[in-house]
Amino acid sequence: MIEKTTKIGDLLEQFPDKADILLEAGMHCLGCPASQAETLEEACAVHGIDVEELVAKLNA
Repeated sequence: MIEKTTKIGDLLEQFPDKADILLEAGMHCLGCPASQAETLEEACAVHGIDVEELVAKLNA
C-alpha cells in the first residue's frame, strides 16, 4: 500500500508503472536526485497537489 509518507524513490522502485500518475498530477521532477528522498506528502506540498487524492489514485 502506498501512503503519503512513502518516499518517491521507493515508490518508483517498487511500482514503476505509477510514474504516469505522478506525471499527470504535475510532478515532473521524478528524475531529480532530491525528489527520490522526498515523501509524497512533501512533494505534494511543493507542487500544490492534494496528497490524499493522489494517494487514492496511486492505490486504485
